Amino acid sequence: MPWVANSCCIVKNIIIRALSGSIYVALIVASILLLDNSPIAFLIVFGLFIIIGISELHKLSHDVGPASWLVTVTDMAGGVGLLLAFYYYSKGTGMAGLRALPLAIYIVVRCVVQLYRPRQNAVRSLQRSFFALVYVAVPIALLNTIVSITAPRLLLAIFMFIWVNDTGAFLTGITLGRHRLFERISPKKSWEGFFGGLAACVLVALATHRWCNEFFQVPELTTWVGLSIVVAVAATFGDLTESLLKRTEGVKDSGNIIPGHGGLLDRIDSLLLVSPAALIYLSLVVYN
Repeated sequence: MPWVANSCCIVKNIIIRALSGSIYVALIVASILLLDNSPIAFLIVFGLFIIIGISELHKLSHDVGPASWLVTVTDMAGGVGLLLAFYYYSKGTGMAGLRALPLAIYIVVRCVVQLYRPRQNAVRSLQRSFFALVYVAVPIALLNTIVSITAPRLLLAIFMFIWVNDTGAFLTGITLGRHRLFERISPKKSWEGFFGGLAACVLVALATHRWCNEFFQVPELTTWVGLSIVVAVAATFGDLTESLLKRTEGVKDSGNIIPGHGGLLDRIDSLLLVSPAALIYLSLVVYN
């Protein structure tokens, strides 16, 4: 019967989505927890995020034309170089000039590569490459700076707030959502969902301070509450920003690398604004 087949298909999709989502979360959690002993897992996981994210962003830009393999590899290498540079910069190791070396090399190489792409609009091609680094690589690289001024486990708390906000916003939105948050970009998002995600983050912050403070090593309740609010707001804008990019290019998902979830950019869109926003909050308010 048709309804039986549809039910089986829905259950199968839920299982696939749950499994792929669990692997994604496990990779992030494990790489952060291992930072206490070694940065290798962290750099590998988030280096792959940069590589995949830049690749997906390139594919979104249809009107510029397909990026050549050389341009794509150059941008990926530049992004990973930024991640490594920020890591060593956060550790305070090496000569100051060497910390900016990957970016300097990337700028020179990328401009030279463009000289050998005569049939492509040079301005728009370079814009796409530089935007990919600023939008994808820099926010991920900034995670190193957040760790350097706090502790690896606070970074885990930031991801926890992102996931709690997504869940709270989704559940509140589908049950109570009436007033559109930003209908021009994302017709399904509602103000009720936004405040539901925000409330969920604050509640988790209160619970974390009460029962898990020893694990996360963040003594101040105001720090927890403030961080949860910053993450909830920035995560919403991050989601909307990626939705704007996809709507502009007329696509539903950034890719299909994560079964049941779409592309990697669809999973880390919140992080790409949360990372710089959390760094601003921690640097200027908490650890000023």
